[in-house]
Amino acid sequence: MASFLAELLERHQHAFGPVLPVDLSAPDVARLDFTAANPLLEDADLRDTAAFSDLVARLLAAQQADIGVGGYLENRVIYRRSPTLFADDSAPARSLHLGVDVWLRAGTPVLAPLDAVVHSLADNANFGDYGPTIILQHQLEDTVFYTLYGHLTRRETTLLRPGMTVAQGDTFAEVGPPPENGDWPPHLHFQIIADMQGRQGDFPGVAAPAERDQWAALCPDPNLVLQSQWL
Repeated sequence: MASFLAELLERHQHAFGPVLPVDLSAPDVARLDFTAANPLLEDADLRDTAAFSDLVARLLAAQQADIGVGGYLENRVIYRRSPTLFADDSAPARSLHLGVDVWLRAGTPVLAPLDAVVHSLADNANFGDYGPTIILQHQLEDTVFYTLYGHLTRRETTLLRPGMTVAQGDTFAEVGPPPENGDWPPHLHFQIIADMQGRQGDFPGVAAPAERDQWAALCPDPNLVLQSQWL
């Protein structure tokens, strides 16, 4: 299903609108590395959101960038801040990121890349979780698929309802600030999902690295929609 969806999205790339009102291929956009290979993360206090925000700012400044992107299938160390991902020491750590993060200022509008219906929404309010989350349902040709937007402002969870229509290009959300965005430095988590598997308002955005193939099949590359040269 997902390989078919990836092929379908690739065929329709010309038809997608932007997810954010910025050029994600501009010179002031940089790829951010949140793997263990980045020495700046080794001693960072990632549970301190202010310190984490300062780290993001330093990573951007080092590349003369204003916006950071990256993360798809990246095996990250930053999730050690999230108790919901490491609650059971006997289970494999969930550290493989299934979406793309765009690190930019809070309040940035979030746009529908194509016509949609609001599938579901929720405020996933645990520390280090998605915070306010919206899932849109789309159809291309005869194929239904979904896009997830995490770390938003709470305003959208009071204004939107499942079943509402959203036209391509409509602003339906904003990038949220901490602590309401799950207590993260401001960024948008964007993810494509082939099958919601009965879930509402939430979907795994991080998986165990050993399950990479399984989850990559379910969540194809978000850059098929975002189309940034830096991803």
